[in-house]
Amino acid sequence: MFKRIILIVLDGVGIGALPDAGKYGDQGAATLQHVAQAVGGLYLPHLEQLGLGHIEPVEGVARVSKPLGCWGKMAEKSPGKDSVTGHWELAGVVLEHPFATFPHGFPEEIVDAFIAETGLKPLGNIAASGTDILNSMGEKHLQTGRPIIYTSSDSVFQIAAHEDVIPPDELYIICRQTEKILSAHNVCRVIARPFRGTSANDFYRTSGRHDFSRKPLSKTVLELLQQQCLSTCGIGKIKDLFAGEGLSDSLSTSSNLDGMNKSLQALDKINRGMIMTNLVDFDMLYGHRLDSVGFAEALEEFDRWLPKMLGKMSSDDLLIITADHGCDPTTKGTDHSREYVPLLLSSQSIANPVNLGMRRSFADVGATVADNFQISLQTGQSFLSELMPT
Repeated sequence: MFKRIILIVLDGVGIGALPDAGKYGDQGAATLQHVAQAVGGLYLPHLEQLGLGHIEPVEGVARVSKPLGCWGKMAEKSPGKDSVTGHWELAGVVLEHPFATFPHGFPEEIVDAFIAETGLKPLGNIAASGTDILNSMGEKHLQTGRPIIYTSSDSVFQIAAHEDVIPPDELYIICRQTEKILSAHNVCRVIARPFRGTSANDFYRTSGRHDFSRKPLSKTVLELLQQQCLSTCGIGKIKDLFAGEGLSDSLSTSSNLDGMNKSLQALDKINRGMIMTNLVDFDMLYGHRLDSVGFAEALEEFDRWLPKMLGKMSSDDLLIITADHGCDPTTKGTDHSREYVPLLLSSQSIANPVNLGMRRSFADVGATVADNFQISLQTGQSFLSELMPT
């Protein structure tokens, strides 16, 4: 039905707590709604036209009488609320068991192995916000040269180092060494967190972040497409989140806007296949930093850009806009939140936009992509037939 599918993941833009959110301490979370309330309403006219106001009430976003796109929301079937978990499920990999987390820091066994493998005695080893830990330990790192290790509510082992003390290329080597250690401990990601600055409250993380993720536990729709000689392009964090698997091309990004522009560029290169873009600023710059105003501005920036994508799409292109989890900047703590995610679709070929309802798994997206290209994916329920093309 469609020659190209463009999947844009608005990282962290959840739309209401899942029924099991209380198990994660996220009862009451609603990223999009709470951001809108915090700023007195959002101005998102193009997302509004696609049907955003029909998913859930969002202050400033109207429930238009005749949406131009299809709309719905999706529940995460996998346990957890990590970016890898969410993206894998979007691509058709549903986890049965959660990745390991370490809310009180890593056990002595892991730290000792880190020291033995790298020859470095770390600072930190706590669960913390990335900006907070730089303020509290950055100066000691500069004095001692010892890397800072920390985690969060997600299954991550993060290593922060000043670029003048441990250059990014060296930091990446340390991360790869750490990745080997953690393979037996069911940890999802090792993340390099290079930073700069001279003193507390002056430190800032640079664009040299790199995620070293585990490979997907089964074939993703990206890998299945690639096996059929179809083009697959990952933009932003996609390469990191899938450990490079299933991608024929990959473009790194420095910001949401850069990711948006590179998504347009990818349309010039791909004739048949899939583009998958992650826009991370919502999560990284605003959700984790409890910045509702910045979050709102980023949403409105995306909305202003959206007509460029819609205008460049051909009649046989399909755009899917969704998210991977929530990251509510108005709730206690700075971690991800266990939420439903919005689902919006747009294509000139959709004659009668419809309500896709509440999907039971993010994997419905992967199933729809697979259905479109006539390949078999064992998870999710395709909604391709509901799009009613002309």
